[in-house]
Amino acid sequence: MNTTVRNIFGVAAAIIVLLGFNWATNSATNSMPDTDTKVISAENRSVASLKDFNDAIVDIAEKTNPAVVTITTKRTEEVQVVNPFSQFFGMPMEEGQTRERVQRGLGSGVIVSKEGYILTNNHVIADTDEITVRLFNGNEVDAELIGTDPQTDIAVLQVDVDNIPTIELGNSDKLKVGSLVLAIGSPLSEDLAHTVSMGIVSARGRSLNNLTFFGDYIQTDAAINPGNSGGALIDVNGQLVGINSAIASRSGGNDGIGFAIPIKLAERIMNDLIEDGEVSRGYLGMYFGGEVDQTMSRALGLDNVRGVIVGRVEEGGPADKAGLQSQDVIVSLNDDQIKNWDIFRTSIASKKPGDTIKLGIIRDGEEMSLEVTLEERPEEAIATANPTVSQDVEERLGFSVRGLDQNIRNQFRIGNDIEGVFVEGISRSSNAYERGLRSNDIITRVKRTKVETSDEFYAEVEKAVEAGDEVILLTVLRSGLEQYIAFEL
Repeated sequence: MNTTVRNIFGVAAAIIVLLGFNWATNSATNSMPDTDTKVISAENRSVASLKDFNDAIVDIAEKTNPAVVTITTKRTEEVQVVNPFSQFFGMPMEEGQTRERVQRGLGSGVIVSKEGYILTNNHVIADTDEITVRLFNGNEVDAELIGTDPQTDIAVLQVDVDNIPTIELGNSDKLKVGSLVLAIGSPLSEDLAHTVSMGIVSARGRSLNNLTFFGDYIQTDAAINPGNSGGALIDVNGQLVGINSAIASRSGGNDGIGFAIPIKLAERIMNDLIEDGEVSRGYLGMYFGGEVDQTMSRALGLDNVRGVIVGRVEEGGPADKAGLQSQDVIVSLNDDQIKNWDIFRTSIASKKPGDTIKLGIIRDGEEMSLEVTLEERPEEAIATANPTVSQDVEERLGFSVRGLDQNIRNQFRIGNDIEGVFVEGISRSSNAYERGLRSNDIITRVKRTKVETSDEFYAEVEKAVEAGDEVILLTVLRSGLEQYIAFEL
């Protein structure tokens, strides 16, 4: 147990003892006139305990702050110059005249090795021409981009600096709700670099589908603001447990809800980018069929089960080879209970092709387990320094669809005159669900284009993705009424 941890535990013990002394002092006051010794003892212990706590926090900040850096970026682009008076005086619009416009950005990063590798967020350095790192001592150096992974919002930089300060990586898997943490970064401006704020871990396993494809975020109330992105989340051992990435805010500033990428996931991505120049992810080969909540559990005749339903199994894929079947309910992964689809798919993606996992499933009311050897995702878009992302559409949407075959029509009393696709499973944490899409809805159009088969539906979504659309519009039929649902991709 290191000195910092002993100090923290000492604080807790001192507070408990202090409370005991105060109670004894108050109780004895009426019967014993000479209580000066006890009162002084209690006051001394109070001062000592607060000082121990203060010294512990100061010690953590002093040891870790030098490993946090400020990242500034610059992007130069050509913009067309238009004479503002030409439209009023009938002058012809001049073409071909351009000028340079410079866009600047600000973020944070964490030095994690003596080789000068720096962890930060992809969105901090995306689409930039120049990346500059300012160290704790004020020196500025140019940074080389080693690689990025937009699907987890991780980027790796490298600087060439002798005797560079580093931070030790911790174990984010052991971080619990209520744990004390510090956030260090450069909020709002370069003048506020190396700002330290303190809070606790507010929640684990959060998903941010509007930011990343894969994520298992740590939520904290330590103050995080724009500019903190890429900075450090540190535990009481002075170890790095997360990369601060995002905030949830109505004002645009700190509302006490910040999110950090667990260091276990960030380290895995970093090592792949450094060693291979690309990120490889485990592939299971099954498609989402819905989450099992309390209502679904009763409908399936299960005893308060939680998990995910297998919607479809890819023929010849790892899941198929292991014997997983459609409509199986997956309840555990390596003996850990499955909370929701987003955490499950992130857990699979965080493993490497060739890893073997154990799935606990329920099939026809019976519990069983399957061992699956993960493989490489077919035609996966590999994350590189210049990535071109083409993600599995079904996973990106957070829901799956199927054609209106006769079984579906009979079961849900859908007339043969209705054409479209049937929503057979949707994640409650998906943006589509938040905007109102539900299981059993019938999607008749994607961006005004009619779709009658699942292939047509996914093809239209693919077109939207390739066109760079951030929002997609669906025409949905529910209970005989037509409505429109728009959600972020």
